Parts: sequence; structure tokens; C-alpha cells
Amino acid sequence: MAEDSGTPPNTSAMLDEIAHWTGIIGQMQQLLMEHGASVALKMADDAAEAAAKVPTMEPADLMAAHSAWWKEALSTWQSVIPTASDGAAALAKDRRFADARWQEPLFDMIRQSYAAIAGQLLQGVEAIEGVDPKMKDQMRFATQSFVEAMSPANFALTNPAVLERIFETRGVNLVTGLERMLEDLGRGQIRHVGDDAFEVGRNLAVTPGKVIKETPLYQLIHYAPTTPNVQATPLIVFPPWINRFYILDLTPQKSFVRWAVDQGLSVFIVSWKSADASLAGTTMGDYVLQGQRDAIDTVRDLLGVPSVHVIGYCVAGTALAMLLAWLAAQGEADKVASATFFTAQVDFAEAGDLTLFVDDAQLSMIEQLATDGYLDGRYMAATFNLLRGRDLIWNYVVSNYLMAQDYAPFDLLHWNGDVTNLPAEWHRRYLADFYRDNLLVKPGALTVGDVPIDLTKVSTPSYIQAGREDHIAPPESVWKLTHYFTGPLRFVLAGSGHIAGVVNPPAANKYQYWTNDTGAETLAEFVAGATEHRGSWWPDWLAWISERSGGEVPAKKARIPGKGKLKAIEDAPGRYVKMR
Repeated sequence: MAEDSGTPPNTSAMLDEIAHWTGIIGQMQQLLMEHGASVALKMADDAAEAAAKVPTMEPADLMAAHSAWWKEALSTWQSVIPTASDGAAALAKDRRFADARWQEPLFDMIRQSYAAIAGQLLQGVEAIEGVDPKMKDQMRFATQSFVEAMSPANFALTNPAVLERIFETRGVNLVTGLERMLEDLGRGQIRHVGDDAFEVGRNLAVTPGKVIKETPLYQLIHYAPTTPNVQATPLIVFPPWINRFYILDLTPQKSFVRWAVDQGLSVFIVSWKSADASLAGTTMGDYVLQGQRDAIDTVRDLLGVPSVHVIGYCVAGTALAMLLAWLAAQGEADKVASATFFTAQVDFAEAGDLTLFVDDAQLSMIEQLATDGYLDGRYMAATFNLLRGRDLIWNYVVSNYLMAQDYAPFDLLHWNGDVTNLPAEWHRRYLADFYRDNLLVKPGALTVGDVPIDLTKVSTPSYIQAGREDHIAPPESVWKLTHYFTGPLRFVLAGSGHIAGVVNPPAANKYQYWTNDTGAETLAEFVAGATEHRGSWWPDWLAWISERSGGEVPAKKARIPGKGKLKAIEDAPGRYVKMR
């Protein structure tokens, strides 16, 4: 009987599978080797310098700070599994475990064990006594960050959806995800959207207008009117210089600028220059006087009007408060008809988790990170992402790297990753003077152009907006602005947070906002007596400033961008917003 010289079919299939998965592993090894080779020389060159910059820490100090924490955590470890059911309610609401496959017995045990361990670790921090409150806050934040990083959803072998994806794609998702991860490591920033989904001037920041002025610090954009008449008092918007201005001019459907123009406002916006060596010595006073005041005087002169409406967003709102105090001290307060503050702080006593990043060690690190007098914007972006690590870091580790899903075309996340550089000295002094020492609310403690700043002298009518879920400028902190200004005030609490609470066009019919016309001493009192309104607060704001706009004028001559004494330099959005 002749021997069968062929390979059994099941053996052939097995060999094919082995070859396929060996190839997948080989591709991943090759990617890692190439990446390692590209950074090895740089690591060697930087090692000695980096070691010299790391601050030394006495072992006794380290033990004193952390021994109580570890003792508490270890003492509760053995009781973890029996208390797993304690986190059932939290697990039911946790989006990381929303997939039905987490209900399968093995993965259900994994997620419940994780919830119990996480709960015990966090409770261990709360049980620590005799620790400085700020240190305890830092320990709480660090533990929460650790807990989020160690979620079983973040690892391929403990996430059932990722395991299914591996079998579905035959491992190709792991290669694609590794390629993406190494690319992001090379650029020093995690991507939230694809590189080609959005482009400034193509499908973002497309509201028609002209750049009519350019200085070393900013470009001034004037938008084309879309109504035959416009309000007599123009509007100047000051976005924060830690981000690109087009957060207020995203896609046409979300653009605050386009909406404001369509409501009959003459709209101008400042586009700040991303810092480079030429702005190394820039201070807060420069942003106040050479930026905001200069823009106000420019628009007043261009249109021949006595005053303007102004908006300050986030840190630009802090600077705007300083400008209003400066104008009051100079007898020029009437140059501003009204001031609007988007999620802006002046009293930093309750400024939220960002205060955890402000101490002598952090300030020293900023000095070390600075190059040619400016700070790479990726540092600030990483800090903001860390404040919402679950949503802005680990969520994308899973979707981008483990699952290798297609990037979602989300304009707001594209903007979030479009970072700007900051003058290093400005940034260091901002953290020290405002977040650490809270000097702005101490009359005369800060000066602008040698003029002492006293916020209690500001009587400009002001509209103050806060986000109920804001983690960057907490509503309790924004509320405190009402403690210092003495003029007519309207406070509005908007649903959502630092960005979505502001960028909420009426057509979307999302979220809500609260008003309270009876007066309140605290935010809690405001909320207790507030009236809830569905949808966007933008129309409420428009009605408020319209009462202070002095009627309407024809939208012609200098109201048309480039048709007055300031000629058009280039089309909006201008070149500053594209500079890196």
C-alpha cells in the first residue's frame, strides 16, 4: 500500500495559521525595532542631561509621604473581592464597560474585581490623616489617574471587545494600532481625529472676513456682515492664547462667530500668534495692553464709535478683567459698553484640579522645558488631557491603538489637538501669581503698565457665563467674579463644561442653562432659586447686549471688512492661526 506523501489538511491549515500569526508578530517586532533605533542615539545623548535635571529626594521624606497610603491600601487588599458588589451601581453607569460582552462570567469577574480594587485604593487615600490638604489632593488625583490607567478595558487580553477584534481582523488591528502609537510617540501627542478630516480655512474657520491689522502679538479679523443693518456698538472677541481662536468659528453649524454675524453684530476677533523666540519676553501686561487695549482702540477708531462690546474666554477673560480695572484707573472705562466672560476666573482659590500642577517643582520643570523662551504647546495639551484622562487619553488608547478603529471626524477634538506655544515667562508667572498666590484679587498686588490693578473699581456691565461641569474653570470659581465687580451683572450657568458649555448653538437644541434674577450671595443660592431654560444661552446673551448697543446703523463703508481706513491684509482666518 503506497504511503500518503501529502500533508494532512488540518496540519496544513495549522501551519498557515502559525505562519500568519508569526508574520503579525514579526511586523510588530520590526516596527518596535525601527522605532527603538530611531530614538536610541537621542536617548544616549540626553541621558546625562536629564539625570542632572531630576530633583533629588531624600528616602526618609519619600517614606513619610507615602507609607500611610500604602499601609492603608495593603491592609484592605484581602477584603477586595467580598466588597466587589459595592461598585455595582457605578459599574452600571461606566461607559468603559457598556459592551454586553463585559457581562460574560469571566469578564464580569474582571470588571467587578477592578471596581473593588479601585474603590479600595481611593478609599485608602481618603483615610489618610495628618497630610497637608494640597498633598492629599495630589495623592487623590494621582491615585485616580493610576486607577483609570489600570482599567482592564485598556489592555488587549482583558477587554473582550479587543479580543474579538483581534480574531476578526486576524491581528491586523494590533499592527495598525502599533503603527499609530509609534507615530503619535514621534509627534509627542495623541491623535483624536485623522489628519485629513479637517483643515483651517477649508472646513473650519470659514466665516467670511478679512485680516485688517497685524502686530507681532496678534492679527485682527473683521467679519463680513450678512444683514443690511448692524448694531451700532461692535463686538470684539478675545479667545484664549493657549488655544486657537477658531474654537468660536468651528464648522458653520457650530460657529459662534457666524451666528453672531447673522444676528446683526459687527464682529471682530483676535487671532493670537503662537509663541516663538520673538515673544520670549511677553508678559500678561503685554496681552492686556498691546493686545486687548490696542484692539479696542483700533476698532473704535476704525468705526468712529465711542465704545465696544468685548468677550474674554478663559485666560483672555482673566486678562480682560485686568484691562477693565486698568481702564477704570485711567478714567477710560467708557471705552467698553459691556464685557462678557466665558468660563473666566479672577479668584483662583477654588480653581480646580489645575492647582495640583502648581508648586515649586512644577514651576522649575517649566523652566527646564522652555526652548528659546517659549513653551511647547504639547505640554499644556497633555496637562489638560490628563485632567480628563479617561475620556481624552485611555478612551483613545483603546479605540486608536487596540481596536484600530477609523478616526471619528470630530471638529472640536481636531481643535483640541491644534496646540499653540506659550511664552515661558508668561506661563510661569501666570501659574505663580494667579493659581499659586491668587494675587489678582488683592488690590494693588499686580500692576499693568505700572498701574495697580483693583477689580473692585470695575463697574462695567458684565455678563458672566460658567459651565456646570467645567473641570478647568469650575463654576464655583467663575462665580467669584461677582464678588468683585460693582456694575450691573448677569450670571448664567450653562449645562456641560469648558468647551461644550460655550459652543452650544441654538439650532442644536442641546443642554440647558439657568438664570436667577432675584440675586444670590453664593452659587448654591443661585442654583437653589434658578430657573432652568432648555437649549442654548446664546439668545439670552444677545438680548442682554442688544439693550446696550445704541440701535442700528447701515452695514456699509467701514462696516465692510477692508473698506475703511484699515485695508484688507489677507482673507480670514489669516496666517497666524496656521503657524506652529
